[in-house]
Amino acid sequence: MEYLTLIISCILVNNILLAKFLGNCPFLGTSKKMETAVGMGMAVIFVMVVAGVITWLIWHKVLVPLDLGYLRTIAFILIIASLVQFVEMFLKKSIPTLYAGLGIFLPLITTNCAVLGATVFNVDDDLSFLMATVASFAYAVGFGLALVLFAGLRERIMLARVPKPLQDTSIGLITAGVMALAFAGFSGMV
Repeated sequence: MEYLTLIISCILVNNILLAKFLGNCPFLGTSKKMETAVGMGMAVIFVMVVAGVITWLIWHKVLVPLDLGYLRTIAFILIIASLVQFVEMFLKKSIPTLYAGLGIFLPLITTNCAVLGATVFNVDDDLSFLMATVASFAYAVGFGLALVLFAGLRERIMLARVPKPLQDTSIGLITAGVMALAFAGFSGMV
């Protein structure tokens, strides 16, 4: 039951994008087409889960025992950057159309504060290894869910008549705000 509560909390209640407001750059940049939103969601799921596992191990087995906690941010960013390079090489070789569709936003996962935020939340909340892994996966699924829902809404908005001052980024930000309000409705669940 504890894991189910953690999963629901990370996906809906404490959604990394819509409640914590982390990772908005790729959220707004890759949500114009459903294909790129799904691809970015999958890439973030992989990077966030593996980063969550590795950073938890580095934190608990290296940095804390050696009293090097002040190096946390640097160590975590290096780990995330290495993982993103791996994902980028894999997509370039295996799925070149998705690689081209993600464009500059794929390397930006390195500086995606949602990935770094999830790893920091895991160690700050003093989660066990298994709970940190589950939380990393759930945060990533929440990121992907918000991204895919937003992409669907943006595709529909592109077909609608929007007043000129509100077109493109403006209506996207308004829609993201309304989505954040909708996700805030889950706050009493857990």
